[in-house]
Order: sequence, then structure tokens, then C-alpha cells
Amino acid sequence: MAILIVTTPAFIALRNLRKHYTEGDQQRVIFADLDLDIGRGEFVALLGQSGSGKSTLLNLLGGIDLPDAGQIRISDRLLTALSEVERTRFRRRHIGFVFQFFNLIPTLTVAENLLLPLELNGLAAPDQRERALELLDQVGLGDRRASFPERLSGGEQQRLALARALVHGPWLLLADEPTGNLDAATGERILELLLTLHRQAETTMVMVTHSREVAARADRILMLDNGRIRELNP
Repeated sequence: MAILIVTTPAFIALRNLRKHYTEGDQQRVIFADLDLDIGRGEFVALLGQSGSGKSTLLNLLGGIDLPDAGQIRISDRLLTALSEVERTRFRRRHIGFVFQFFNLIPTLTVAENLLLPLELNGLAAPDQRERALELLDQVGLGDRRASFPERLSGGEQQRLALARALVHGPWLLLADEPTGNLDAATGERILELLLTLHRQAETTMVMVTHSREVAARADRILMLDNGRIRELNP
């Protein structure tokens, strides 16, 4: 029987989601008839042991991977019905990603890394570029526009990654252990900045974390275990 976790209204809806991987001659079930609703503007934290499917779920929500069966709807778009090209366009325009290891392009300056999503989406008009650079000021990197990522500290690189993930006004922000590669003090500052930017942008956010302390800042905490999902008290 599917487990249904519902918020109203549902901005993201997963229905009868199934996903498995083949390892040798064995099939490893990641999700079995998974149902989940996430409300617009909600911050959801995903907990679970290594291999429980946390990153797989982010990849499915981001249209990077497809389920074996079931549907994924984001707003009015049925992601599972889109072609690979259509999913790429949807992901580029409406989804932002923040990773543990920053994923900045080393040959681009701070400003060029920030503006890349705008360039890819045809949103790089002068007024749009100016608003983007204001976001760079907001994350404390306004004076580092001409620097390259290797000249930034880990915390500064993650601040740039946060700004880049939000610069194009995505509907959905997917964060995979965004503080996991930082020391505790820097990680706390990054988390505070991420929460501030999330609230300002009114973006729906799904974050994978291993930290109960980080998860406690979310609107809801979901635990993945043996292909099932259950809700914990924040």
C-alpha cells in the first residue's frame, strides 16, 4: 500500500513512484509505490541512511533521472511525460541546485559563474544582470566579481553557489548536503543565508541532510527507509 503524505495545495506531487537499480543479478528497490505532496514555498528536509534514496529522490525531482513507474508533477508540469530535451529546458529554467562540493566552473569568474543561468535561459538583459549582481552583494561577494573560484574560501564558494542557484528565480531549489563540506561555524552561517534567501524568493526547497540539527530548521522532516517514507516531528 502506498504511503501518502499530503499538504494543501500540492505544488509537487509524486504518485505511485517506483525506482530500482540492478546490481549484478540482484534488483535493489529504492522506492516502491511512493506518494508524496509538497506545498508551494515549503522547506522539506530529507533524512535517511546512506543508500536510502535521498539523492535519487533529488535526481527524480530535478528531472535528471526518471522513475521506473509513477508520475512526478511540479506545478502544472507532468515531469515524467516530458522528453529528455523538454526536461532539460524545464530544469534549466525552473530548478536550482546546491551541492556539497559547490560545482562552480573554475575557468569562469565569480560574476560569470553567477550569470551563467541567466545566459542559458536568455535572461541576461542589462536590468536582469544588474539585479543578479545585487544578489552577489547580498551574499557578501560584491567585491569579488573578478575573482576565480579557486581564490575563494569554502564558505565563499558555497555562498556563490547559493546565489547562482537562485539567480534565475527557480520554482524549486534542490540542496544536497549544502553544509556537509564546511566546518560547523561556516556551515551554520551558510544555512542561515540559505534560509534567508529561500524565504525572500518564496522558493520551494527540498534538502538532503544527515544532520538532525539542520533538519530541525525545516517545515517538515521526511525519513527515507527501505523504499518507504515517513514524516518526523521537526
